[in-house]
Amino acid sequence: MSTIYLASDHGGFNLKNTLVQHLKKKGHDVHDLGPADASSCDYPVKARAVTDALLNDENAFGVLVCGTGLGMSMAANRVPGIRAAVCTTEFHASYARAHNNANIICLGERVTGPGIAIDMVDIFLSTEFEGGRHLHRVSLFDK
Repeated sequence: MSTIYLASDHGGFNLKNTLVQHLKKKGHDVHDLGPADASSCDYPVKARAVTDALLNDENAFGVLVCGTGLGMSMAANRVPGIRAAVCTTEFHASYARAHNNANIICLGERVTGPGIAIDMVDIFLSTEFEGGRHLHRVSLFDK
């Protein structure tokens, strides 16, 4: 099982909580980095909490949820060593890991239902990075 750090802003609060419950049931080591309620909060601060955790735990994964997933991914991808992918389909989730070695999946509560979000997170966590020709390309991200 994996270690997973999750956070959201107010726009992703309900979906984050659904994912926390699902991942705990599956036996993952889940760290909910907030928020604790649906009060307005700043997504860059929540994204930074997850990126900081991942930089200190390189074998872990992150899940970030906002209204669309876009703001979270933009904030997270500002941090060297982070590869955050907005996913809207299972194909995105699979290839984000297989070809891009993404370490964070970003989801949007306002655009993705809980069923598909659960499926995407499960696929994201179970897909291995293929390496090979993709390793060189991924290594260029932080140059």
